[in-house]
Formats: sequence, C-alpha cells, structure tokens
Amino acid sequence: MKSLTLSIGILCTGVFCRTAMAQQDYSLHSPNNRIEVKIHGGSRITYDVLVGGKTLLAGSTFSISIDGATLGPGAQITSTKERSVDQWLEPVVRQKFARIHEHYNELRIDTPAQLGVVFRAYNEGVAYRLETSLPGDQVKVYGEEMRLNFAQDDKVFYPEEEGFMSHNERLYLPRMMSQIGPKTIATLPAVVDAGGVKIAVAESGVEDYPGLWLVGTGSAALASTFPHYPLKEELDADRNLKVTQAADYIAITKGTRTYPWRVLGVAERDADLITNQLVWLLEKPAEPGDTSWIHPGKVAWDWWNANNVYGVPFKAGVNTETYKYYIDFAAQHSLDYVILDEGWYKLGHVLEVVPEINMPELAAYARERKVGLILWVVWKSLADQLLPALDQFEKWGVKGVKIDFMQRDDQPMVNWMQMVCREAAKRKLLVDYHGVQRTATMTRTFPNLISNEGVRGNEWSKWSADASPDHTVTLPFTRMFLGPMDYTPGAMLNAQKKSFAAVFDRPMALGTRCNQLAMYVVFESPLQMLADSPSNYLREPESLWFLSKVPSVWDETVALGGSIGDYVAVARRNGSVWFAGAMTNWTARDLDIDLSFLPAGHRYVITAYQDGVNADRFASDYRQTEAKVDHNTKLKVHLAPGGGWAARIVEEGGQGN
Repeated sequence: MKSLTLSIGILCTGVFCRTAMAQQDYSLHSPNNRIEVKIHGGSRITYDVLVGGKTLLAGSTFSISIDGATLGPGAQITSTKERSVDQWLEPVVRQKFARIHEHYNELRIDTPAQLGVVFRAYNEGVAYRLETSLPGDQVKVYGEEMRLNFAQDDKVFYPEEEGFMSHNERLYLPRMMSQIGPKTIATLPAVVDAGGVKIAVAESGVEDYPGLWLVGTGSAALASTFPHYPLKEELDADRNLKVTQAADYIAITKGTRTYPWRVLGVAERDADLITNQLVWLLEKPAEPGDTSWIHPGKVAWDWWNANNVYGVPFKAGVNTETYKYYIDFAAQHSLDYVILDEGWYKLGHVLEVVPEINMPELAAYARERKVGLILWVVWKSLADQLLPALDQFEKWGVKGVKIDFMQRDDQPMVNWMQMVCREAAKRKLLVDYHGVQRTATMTRTFPNLISNEGVRGNEWSKWSADASPDHTVTLPFTRMFLGPMDYTPGAMLNAQKKSFAAVFDRPMALGTRCNQLAMYVVFESPLQMLADSPSNYLREPESLWFLSKVPSVWDETVALGGSIGDYVAVARRNGSVWFAGAMTNWTARDLDIDLSFLPAGHRYVITAYQDGVNADRFASDYRQTEAKVDHNTKLKVHLAPGGGWAARIVEEGGQGN
C-alpha cells in the first residue's frame, strides 16, 4: 500500500548552505486498485488522485487556521499508520440497499504541528479529514483550506448560489472550471467531468462545524469557503432569520477533534453515481438505541395541490374535514402518512392550532385508520418553543415533523438541526428537513432524519418552468449523491413545453405522466410524497395503482444506465418485487432495458407504464401494458420528449408487496 522514498542533499549559494528537505511519498490504493492517491511530503503535504492510472487531480492542498496559526504549510510527516476495513453494514433505513459493503484502505499521517490527516481510498472514491490535538476546550477556527487542483480544465456541473442564506435549491449547470471566479460560490455537490470520469465533490461527517461550500479560482481548481459564525441576527416575518453581522472566524470548537470528511466520489460510468454510498459510509454511525419505531413510507401532501379536493360535501381547505378526507385516502391506498403543511397553526406560535382544526380529534381519526400525521413547522417558531412543542406533538400521537426555512448551515444552525434530531428521536418523531441541504449528509447518524429537501423540486412548478426534464435527469447524478432528496413528485396534470403554465393554486408539472411515475423509482426519499390532490389521483386509477404499490425504501439498487443531464434508468428491489424507472430530458429517445438483474430460472409478470403515442403533444397520454418476462428479456422502450417509463415486476403467480 505504501512506498517511501527519502532523499537528502546539500544546496549551497555562496557561503550559505542548507539541507534539502526530506521528500516523503506515499501511495494509497482502493481495494480494486482502480483509484490511487499519491501523497507527497516536503515543504507541505500535497496529494494527487489517479483513476485507472490517469492523473485527474495533481498537487491538491489542505490547511486549517486556528487561533492565529495556520496548520498545514510547512508541516513535516513524522509518522504514518495504515489500516484496511472490509465489512458489511445494515442501515436502519434502506435508502439504496439492505446491506452496504464498507471496504477501504486508510493512511493516517501525523505532523509535529499537532495536525493529522487521514486519507481513505474506497472503490467508490477518495476522502480525507483533518484532525487536531491542540489544548483547550474552546479554540477559534478562522478558516479551512481545501483546494482541488485538477489536471486539466474540466467541465463541472456547478450549483451556483447567490449567498450563504439559501434553500440550496439550485440548477446544476455545466461550466468550465476556469470560467468560475473566486466570488462565485456553490453548494454541494459539484460534479466534475474529468475526461469522462465523474468526480462528485461533497462532504460528510459534519458535526459542530459549518457546512462546506465551494468557490471558483479562475483556473482548473475548486476551493472551499464557509459561512462565518453569526454574531447578530434579524428576523424577517416568522421565518427568515438573517445574519446581519458575522465574526471573522467560522467555528468555536474543541482543540482536539476530528473535522468533517472532504469527499471525492468517483464514477467511471455516470450511472454509478446513483449507487455510490460514499457519503453515507463516511457519516458518523448512529448511537445505539431502539430504532424499531422508524417507519419509512409514502405521504399524502396538501400544500402543493392547494387542498384542491372536489366532489365532496364539505368546503375544502385547512380544516378538520379536509384532513379526514386525506386520511381516508391514505388508508385506502396504502399510504403511511398525511402532512399538515402551512396553515394548521397560527404563524409564529406552533402551539396555537387554528380554530378550523381539532387536532385531538384529527389525531384520533388518523390513529384509528393506522395513518400517521406529520406536521410542518417553521424552524424559528419551533426553536422558540422547542421542547413544549415536541412534547405536545408526542401527546397528540404525531409521527413526525417537517421543519422548514432554516436557509443556513453556519455552525450554530448545524448544531441546532442535529440537536432537534436527538430531541425528536427521544419522542419517536421522524424529521424531514426542508429549506436546507446539509442535513441530507447526516441520515446515518440520525436515522429518524428520514428525508431532506435542499433541491429544486416539484414545488417550483407552481411559479416557474425550472423543474424541467433537463433538470430532473441531472438530479440523480448530482444532488441525490448527498442523500435522500424530497423532490415531492406525483403530478397528475402533465404538460409539454407549449402547454405549460405556472399556476400556483392549480399546479401542473413539465414532462409526461410516465416521467412523474418514474420518479418514484429513480428519486430516493424514504418519506416519499404524493404531491397532487387525492381527488386527482382518484380520477386516475391506473396511475394510483402503481403509486399504491411502489415502496419508498429498497433492498437492492441497479443503475441500468444514464448520462448526466440526458437520461437515467434504474431498477430497484423491495423484498421479491422489482420496480424499474427511466426518464429523459426534452430529447425523445429509445432505450434498451436489460432485465438481466432478475434472478435466472424464474418467470415474471411486468406491469409497465409507457408514454402514449401522443405524449409528445398531450403529456398525460400513457399506455399501461402487461407481459411475461425473465432474466433474458430485453425491452425496447420509447420515451417521448420529457418522457418516462415505470414498471412493477413480480414473480409469476406471486402477489408481491
């Protein structure tokens, strides 16, 4: 795993002589030997990353500034330690797999500057983290340098941001790295196309620290930047707590600690980004405890469809009767939860339920029908009454909270969000964070953190055309690399470009009906929403049948194919039943779907949803088909512009789930 070279020489200029610094080179390989990290000592520690023998990053650097001292430059390697890990893990929540292979080689490097760095090489990529052993329970971190020097000027899918206060709902637009200047920041991940090999820049294991952001350098390099520690804040309305004054440091923390992992996910095939578990593997394991109460599932959601239920004998809106209707719909169609979104409480006061809702009555009604309630809350209102509010939710029998509008990931906000996960778990409450992205990288540490937004999702269809098929076939290779992605699919009003209009109170979605159905297989969210009105679903029984059957967690995931921004095809298994989904951008295309992932020697029945012959002009047009298939079957599937294909595959004679 390691090669060590020492070279010592004497350099003289006139009467002055100095001893050349000892050169120390180390090599760390992934278990399959496809990825290599070359680490160089000397005047400072640098590293290169090679894939298949080709150098993709060269001379990348790191450092950290604490209490006036910058650790990293000039640091000499004093000792190293190697280890390897090869084991199987079983996640509490099966986002992609029921069992995850953790296999890596590790090299730990120590320096006399009380700075250590640990490198790991996985088959899925490379990661490193810094460690310090400084005295004191309180030191100030003024900055952390992560400079990724790529071997050439590559294209990067860069989620550019306007500032550190953001919902992190960005478009991942391709740009050349050299065109990104030092003032252009981005959230995560940035996905670099390094000569065909995709490198996803991310982080993991964030604790008592701000989130990592990226910045351009005007060259073939990306660098780190961080939100600084807030000193003064100003509340706008009930939800936007803006930082009006920040310190010149980014964190106050312990002198002896480990820092977050800096992650480079590597995929030689675009589709392999979908099954890459590197971020999850590098998260801190959950503390031991009972997790049997954590139940992923599907959710009937009220806000996107503006409570537009019809054909009912009551006035629809934020009221007890409407939510009983949602509960009945959920119970009848195998949905686990109903969300009460904005409007159920008096804004600013989460313990004051509006008079139109009888919460104890509603909770009892849901409990009788074995449907859980999830309550949306603005984070600041919850923070002001946190423990009394969580206690009240527990008394009502609520199953989870959807917390929104944080829009920040500075150190105090990261600490608050993690504290809420702990407090919610004590009361057996699920957490779904909206209005922020960082917590998507914490779901292993907090298994009750069941899903996370931080994505330009279906809600954008209410006011723009940004949630387009071009965008949605980029997300599986970008945002979804971080962790669960609460995109909130399920629109039953579907439109091609010419017929789309952004209508806030009666929304439609760009792309075909089958494109929306395929999202339930392609997009990962253990708490998966049905965004449209129950009345619209009841009008579409064939689509509703599929939505009632498709699960939200998976025992196995197979990335069938894909190209970032072009198309994606995925198969997933839950129990003995397989589901498959494919999506395209605005380009119509024909795909060959190879069913060789099915166990050999068995016959299956596939129920498929395919774009109709007129889906290119009427996006809701689709065709439901049924056929017998097996391990040798190869299907030819046509996708309309903005189209999709979705299927359920069950063993012949079996019922499945």
